[in-house]
Amino acid sequence: MKWLIRYKLYHLPFWAIYNYFSWVVTIGNPMKAFQGLLYAPMTVKYLFYVVVQTIAICFNLYFLFPRYLERSRIGVYTLLTLLTCVAAAFCIIPGYYISSFMAHKTIQQFWGGNACMFQFFSNAILSTLAAMTLAMSIKLGKNWLETRHRQQALEKEKLETELNYLRYQFNPHFLFNTINSIFFLIHKNPDMASASLARFSELLRYQLYECNGEQIPLHNEIAYLENFIGLEKLRQNSSLGLDVDIRRDETDAVTIAPFLLMTFVENAFKHVSRHTDRPNWISIQLRQTGRQLDFTVANSSSAFASNDVLHYSGIGLKNVQRRLDLLYPARHELFIGKEDGRFEVRLRLQLAAIGLQQTA
Repeated sequence: MKWLIRYKLYHLPFWAIYNYFSWVVTIGNPMKAFQGLLYAPMTVKYLFYVVVQTIAICFNLYFLFPRYLERSRIGVYTLLTLLTCVAAAFCIIPGYYISSFMAHKTIQQFWGGNACMFQFFSNAILSTLAAMTLAMSIKLGKNWLETRHRQQALEKEKLETELNYLRYQFNPHFLFNTINSIFFLIHKNPDMASASLARFSELLRYQLYECNGEQIPLHNEIAYLENFIGLEKLRQNSSLGLDVDIRRDETDAVTIAPFLLMTFVENAFKHVSRHTDRPNWISIQLRQTGRQLDFTVANSSSAFASNDVLHYSGIGLKNVQRRLDLLYPARHELFIGKEDGRFEVRLRLQLAAIGLQQTA
């Protein structure tokens, strides 16, 4: 079988079947066409068609096509293809004469009273053009499918690369903010700094060992959020009111992309107001019902800070919005807005169950 593919010999049976069905269409009777092939003179003419057209088609597909058409030399390719068809038609014509000679009849006796070289050429050129058109259609269709598969593979690779880039761009951003927080605590309260370092080690362990997959269990992400919130509570002063309400469906195990929710919480702590004459607050609510997740983060904020976040001045929110578009197309709703000193983010996600992969 390898030599059959290596030397393109599979073309012979294919074009033999093609010419047989062409003959069936011409005479309108498959049995009569088959019986005709058993008659030696007719078999000779049939073989001329099959062999010559196969050679012409292979010459077109494996020489003219890559050398001229794939290099956008369409005019030269068209001319050479037509010349190939004409040459093939002239090569088929001797088959008519040999067939009549084998039958011991004249050309007119064997092929009809009007039989002549021009009629033979007309039949051969039309049949060759039809075969060449079919071959080109198959070749172009095959090339289109291969190109599409390559494009899909490249798009998948590009998507994975972009997601990895967004994830790793986000992690240093978080680490930078957290280290700044601990540095602040070292001067303010060494005991709090020690507790912060303990929580920080848990966060690092999570980042290094537990979130390398595309999807992680939701309860792991929630535990990470709670550690982060605990770390932030240690360094915030008493003027900040913090309300955290997390309700998860313990009976439904679902997965989520790592670090997807934490960006919103981080930005809330980063942009919360620092008023001295009115309350400063952050509200975090998480509700999981089956595979649906509703996540709301709101905070008090000054007009300047709200505009800053709303227009995605930070790296984190830009990345998380892009990751949502890539990972949850048509499966997420994201609202970001401000009103009367209140900045709010609402996210609704349709999650995947553990063991199942999300599909676009």
